[in-house]
Amino acid sequence: MLSHLDCARCGLRHDADQVQNLCHGCASPLLARYDLTKVSRPTAENSLWRYRDVLPVRSPDPAFSLGEGMTPLVPLPRLSRALDARILMKDESLIPTGSFKARGAAVGVARARELGIKGIKMPTNGNAGAAWALYAARAGMRSVIAMPEDAPLITREEVVASGAELRIVPGTIADAAKAIKDVDLFDASTLKEPYRIEGKKTMGYEIVEQLGWRVPDVIIYPTGGGVGLIGIYKALQEMRELGWITGPFPRLVAVQATGCAPIVRAFDEGRAESEFWENAYTSAFGINVPKPLGDFIILDAIRATNGTAVAVDDAQILADRAECARLEGAFLCPEGAATLSAVRLLRKDGWLKADDEVVVLNTGAGIKYPGIPG
Repeated sequence: MLSHLDCARCGLRHDADQVQNLCHGCASPLLARYDLTKVSRPTAENSLWRYRDVLPVRSPDPAFSLGEGMTPLVPLPRLSRALDARILMKDESLIPTGSFKARGAAVGVARARELGIKGIKMPTNGNAGAAWALYAARAGMRSVIAMPEDAPLITREEVVASGAELRIVPGTIADAAKAIKDVDLFDASTLKEPYRIEGKKTMGYEIVEQLGWRVPDVIIYPTGGGVGLIGIYKALQEMRELGWITGPFPRLVAVQATGCAPIVRAFDEGRAESEFWENAYTSAFGINVPKPLGDFIILDAIRATNGTAVAVDDAQILADRAECARLEGAFLCPEGAATLSAVRLLRKDGWLKADDEVVVLNTGAGIKYPGIPG
């Protein structure tokens, strides 16, 4: 049951029943906290709302859900043999809007509506904006979405179809954020509102439940803003406190592209925060984030779980995307394929052992990226 919000950096407590963006004290992201003594086991619902006791929406409306969540955990046996690894894929391509962004949008929009918010704005690399615009439409809310001009065409079409206002700008997601500063709506940017992460964390709950309430050895996540990785770590912490899991956490791995790797550089240099990555570019467009707002939380999660951060190049990402489709019949988004490139790299250098059970996140449908080789 939702109790309050804590600042992820300074710990300052905030009222969860007031509209909140960043911490009033240090302008850092806020994290939802729950009275875990009142949490029951998951319900029978075949969606992320089965974990309603650890979600922030006080009165979930069953009619609002599009069935988001409870995506399959799929073995990849032929690819596992090719890479000498034990790989399971959490396949988010089957979720509404075709990407895992629907998780954060479903919970974030539902909570915004509950708090009386009438409209949202956000910069996006594509899928998040599409998901939030569509869920906002379902909630009867206005939305203004800004995208870099290289964002996938299909995500632009989803935004327009929802009735949202779409602004296309040159540059990166950082430039898109500047393009909507003048808009007087609630800012739903990555980690600038507290509840997107709560939808994303359900990936962590599902992975553990689907494995029979045990954890894998490693979870590999394609990291742009990093909300999913932060959310999975938060879910693991909550489940441990609830007594649903014991023992070591999975080692968390943040995967980035060599053309935009601020988290990897900060991790390798032992720093607590990243620096802005100049001239960022990757064909795995969803992870093209030059400076994540939650960089310090991402780095903490990686280090606390004895994980790591790796950068893979675009040529390898596209080659592994094609190999996965050929061997497994699974057509991944480029960001999802980056996790397979990370498996390849980490097996080669010995960080991953052949008997490690590895869960990779395919965060969206490959068909949303026409024109990218695969």
